[in-house]
Amino acid sequence: MRLENKVALITGAGRGIGRAIALAYAGEGANLALAARSLNELSETAQAAQSLGASTCVVSVDVTDQDAVAGMARQAEENFGRIDILVNNAGIVGPIGALEDNDVNAWIRTIQVNLVGTYLCCRAVIPIMAKGGGGRIINLSGSGSTSAPYHLSAYGSSKAAIIRLTEILSLELAEKNIQVNALGPGSIHTRMWEEITGQAQAVGGHRALRVWIAG
Repeated sequence: MRLENKVALITGAGRGIGRAIALAYAGEGANLALAARSLNELSETAQAAQSLGASTCVVSVDVTDQDAVAGMARQAEENFGRIDILVNNAGIVGPIGALEDNDVNAWIRTIQVNLVGTYLCCRAVIPIMAKGGGGRIINLSGSGSTSAPYHLSAYGSSKAAIIRLTEILSLELAEKNIQVNALGPGSIHTRMWEEITGQAQAVGGHRALRVWIAG
């Protein structure tokens, strides 16, 4: 098993892509620190991962809360003694529609969750990884990072910024033996996909819907 004795911290692990990553890692022998806002969903992921032989811990966390994120990293280290892999998967869609019609607070919240949340999680695990001799950070950028998603300005801006953050961190952390990469999985039928398509149809954003489905 390729990840035997490795410890992976995965945000947004309660459902969708995060849960799929968690179960794939469990199947490869990793132990898992699973983080998200919903403990019920995390518990379901943890049970499924345990059935594959993984040891798990779960943490309810808001990735925009610096203290909560630091506590999440501490809990993972206390449970397993190390963190080898961080997957920054937590994210939200944010407002859909013309920028001038977007709710300002919802727009800012999207940047906070998608971009600032990624930054805070990276910041929290870097010292732990460095102490353990290195690690891997994987940031989920999404299709919004490679094309301009119509009527999704907050989402697209946050995901494009994640690409540049990833590039900078990969340079900064090379000497610590921490590799940093971004993964853009494109359009996958998850609850977020349903949220985007539903909102796009509600505001008449058929062009946004076509762009999203095309990835």
